[in-house]
Amino acid sequence: MTVIYRKSAVFAAALLGLATPALAQDALCGGAGTGGRWIAGDEAASDIATAPTYQEQMAVVLGGIQSVSLFTLSEGAEVRVEAEGRGAGDPVIDLLNADGGMILSDDDSGGNGAARAETYLDPGTYCMSLRSYDGGPMTAFVRIGRVEHEPLTDGVTTEPEGGAANGACDTAVPMGGLGSTVSASVTETPYWSFTLDAPTPVSITAENEAADPVLTLYDADQNYLDENDDYDGLNSRLDMSDPLQPGTYCIGLDALSDADAPITVSLTAYDPEAALLALYARGEAAPPLDGTIAVNELGELQSRTRQDVQASTEVTWFSVAIPETGLIVVEAIGAANSDPWLVVYDDLGREVGQNDDYGENLDSLVTARVERGTYIIGVKQYEGQGLIRLLVERYVRAQ
Repeated sequence: MTVIYRKSAVFAAALLGLATPALAQDALCGGAGTGGRWIAGDEAASDIATAPTYQEQMAVVLGGIQSVSLFTLSEGAEVRVEAEGRGAGDPVIDLLNADGGMILSDDDSGGNGAARAETYLDPGTYCMSLRSYDGGPMTAFVRIGRVEHEPLTDGVTTEPEGGAANGACDTAVPMGGLGSTVSASVTETPYWSFTLDAPTPVSITAENEAADPVLTLYDADQNYLDENDDYDGLNSRLDMSDPLQPGTYCIGLDALSDADAPITVSLTAYDPEAALLALYARGEAAPPLDGTIAVNELGELQSRTRQDVQASTEVTWFSVAIPETGLIVVEAIGAANSDPWLVVYDDLGREVGQNDDYGENLDSLVTARVERGTYIIGVKQYEGQGLIRLLVERYVRAQ
């Protein structure tokens, strides 16, 4: 029998994100706008193209439920979207178009853990979703405006005066061509170089979690191209899917933990299929339901189901069918010293919720309002291997 929730109206509204005025229509942004709020309080005032100044609101993220801010543009404009957490909050923002397509995502470009992005947008309706990096509860300020409006965050300067690497790439040690692997500490070798003879997409990795490496790529003129930290655990990786032009490039390394720990740096040709499989393995994208990736079917969820998982650091995937609109609660409960990580997607690959370390323990929890359809659940162990109990419960609104 389906479980009925009959909590107080205030609790139910808060849990489902309904205790706010001017709720958006569920169809906005491919359904991602469900429960969202217009950035200026209503649709008419949320036209950023004509707004006299930036628009701002406070957002609360609880139980893995994302906060969504909505805005429109009556004409194309350069727009800035930002989120700054209160206290130790670390916000992540995603910007979606009216169809739910991802335009951009950002974590730390605002500086000091804040999120910030600037881009040109055509006329239309947009959703900016906000979540917590670690999946925990968070309060944050959200600001949306044109680039000439006052910013909320300081932003991150990626090019120091005097050139991106400030001449340091002149000391770079050649590491060879594609297929090369080298190892040294940041203290010994903070810069490596490589040369390409033809346009080539490449992947660069920097590995040793004891060092917690940060990887930065510069061109022949020492101009900043891209950087990465914590791509896979504490290891770093850059996938330059657009071919790099022939020439010499410089890899800059930093160690956030131990500068004397050796860091293994590898240079390979970018493999789009392998990169996609790696996204699935880390849980950063939902796998297709066509059988190419193993997805364990849990069937139609009537009330609750549980499944024990011998989990590793690669995600184990499950699918569950929800027969009608309601609320789902998904828990990953670790046995012994297990440290589970959990993510939920809809069948179109849109993230519904993600969590690690809910409350005061290492277990994970995602609570979300869902429509009828198929949902994909991924669970993994933060490190090592361990037994995890996956619990999925469904609630429907009391009549």
